[in-house]
Amino acid sequence: MKQSLFESRHQAQWQQFEQLLEQLERGRTRGEDCQTFVQDYRRLCQHLALAQERGYSSYLIDPLQQLALRGHQQLYRQRTAISANVLGFILAGFPRLVRQEWRLVLIASLLFFGSLLGIGLLVYLYPELVYSLVSAQQVSEMQSMYDPSGARLGRVAERASSEDWVMFGYYIMHNIGIAFQTFASGLLFGLGSVFFLLFNGLMIGAIAGHLTQIGFGQTFWPFVIGHGAFELSAIALSGAAGLKLGWALIAPGRLRRGDALLQAARISVQLIYGVIVFLLIAAFIEAYWSSMTWPAAWIKYSVGAGLWGLMLAYLTLAGRAPHAPE
Repeated sequence: MKQSLFESRHQAQWQQFEQLLEQLERGRTRGEDCQTFVQDYRRLCQHLALAQERGYSSYLIDPLQQLALRGHQQLYRQRTAISANVLGFILAGFPRLVRQEWRLVLIASLLFFGSLLGIGLLVYLYPELVYSLVSAQQVSEMQSMYDPSGARLGRVAERASSEDWVMFGYYIMHNIGIAFQTFASGLLFGLGSVFFLLFNGLMIGAIAGHLTQIGFGQTFWPFVIGHGAFELSAIALSGAAGLKLGWALIAPGRLRRGDALLQAARISVQLIYGVIVFLLIAAFIEAYWSSMTWPAAWIKYSVGAGLWGLMLAYLTLAGRAPHAPE
């Protein structure tokens, strides 16, 4: 292809990209203006590579190189801005959002932790009650996993420590599945979230009460106390996010239900972003720390207490500033 034909065919695209670059450099762009920036930048780089390969004049190649350089600088800045936004959300935005939605967080926490502690105490006092909630096979599996005489801890089958990364992935998928189920079922006017908060609380509490009652608490509690800080909190927070959706459908106020749901979803989805971070942390701790057998119980309890304190301090204190109202 001749250079003149190549230029005439793509000149309009280059000019449009240059105009977008000027807007970006002046900070005058809106979000929708930048949606095609990456694709436009890649296309420009392809045109530059073609021009160089075909030996076109420097009068064409030099301006394209300048555009490509400016585009690269803007792309790097955009990625840096995105990284800063993500870090800002994790360090400050998410805990502020949790405090903003404290009523729903409190309701979800009472439903989940209340049912967990309540059934745990009942099963401890009345051992046969566990079989009303958990199948005999599941009870047997739990006993095998936390048997103090066993060589493994919190594992259905023996595995090498080198396979912990496999379990890390398993824990992520499993826990995110529970969280998403608890969140998404809030669309059933909040009833789904209430059900799964109670269901998970009852199941976890029944197992905890049973294992403690038969004397396996010495292995069970040191195993769960560490990752439980983030995992259990994530379930409660995903329930709060689901209740947010349900309440928007029940009491939309002056908005139409669809508009109220859309407004609530913007907040709920942000809560789920934070929940995913919590679950990633929980999965890492469970895979690489909780299943270790060499630390003494007091070490596990100390680390676990520290993690619970860190999590609570993060949610209650992070992101606070004298000039930033809740």
